[in-house]
Amino acid sequence: MSASEHVFRAVETPLFWLGAVTAAWLSVCSVYRLLAGIKVWVLGNGRLVSPAKLGKWAVVTGATDGIGKAYAEELARRGFAIVLISRAQEKLDEVSKAIESKYGVETKTITADFSSVNIYSHIEDELAGLEIGVLVNNVGISYSYPEFFLSVPNLDTFIDTLVNVNITSVCQMTRLVLPQMAERKKGAILNISSASGMYPVPLLTVYSASKAFVDFFSRGLQAEYKSKGIIIQSVLPFFVATKLSKIRRATLDTPSPERYVAAELNTVGLQAQTNGYLPHALMGWVSTALLPASILSRHVMGVTLSQRARYLKKQKQG
Repeated sequence: MSASEHVFRAVETPLFWLGAVTAAWLSVCSVYRLLAGIKVWVLGNGRLVSPAKLGKWAVVTGATDGIGKAYAEELARRGFAIVLISRAQEKLDEVSKAIESKYGVETKTITADFSSVNIYSHIEDELAGLEIGVLVNNVGISYSYPEFFLSVPNLDTFIDTLVNVNITSVCQMTRLVLPQMAERKKGAILNISSASGMYPVPLLTVYSASKAFVDFFSRGLQAEYKSKGIIIQSVLPFFVATKLSKIRRATLDTPSPERYVAAELNTVGLQAQTNGYLPHALMGWVSTALLPASILSRHVMGVTLSQRARYLKKQKQG
């Protein structure tokens, strides 16, 4: 027997068992992920988000359009009394009357411009005495079109406004609502981030970074308060057919706000960080787990450059 055959026989058994253990481990992981996926996307956790389990009132910021309005309506359908917060009283009144008429629940409106930082004492006074079971930190703004950082129109003002709306509002509204949830040892805070916060999006850099903050803030707080009975969830949707996304027609991968929110609420208590909607979850898995970061970065840069070019061309033609 040659020396090489001796070496092969010496390692044959260890290699066999290494391969067997690896295959078994991968099989177990695959089955676990399949079962977890079925639990989240098929069975869901829809019964958790209810006034009986969390508290009477749900507070929604940016509640008069898009995803925020859809959250307000879906939570009202589930029996919550709704606090609607937005900057336009006329729109607040319209949505408030529609919700009361359709779902028969109590509503309350608070006018607040989240681009300002001196609004929170007023909001605190208006929320005093309410048993708040759910807070949806939804209000947000983005770029009017993709642009290089130094070329963003009115950059100084834009930075302040975007940070106040997208970041400060999440921290301050959480500060106002979390103490009573912690005291009652129940409640849910849903912070609407964005898939743009899962990886850098050039030409939407400040928006992308602000949504990454929301994601990290949410996951950090969940680790802090999970043992106290509080659910804090980071919600990272891809495109939804809203005014903010400038997409009018809903499709399978770009759902209507109503379809997205109904799916997302079924993940509450099951996923601390969620894309909220099965097609979006698949897109998130492909973009973060399968694609190399360098390829993803080049692709996203190409998309935003193309969007910028189309916008500027349209402006010139106009």
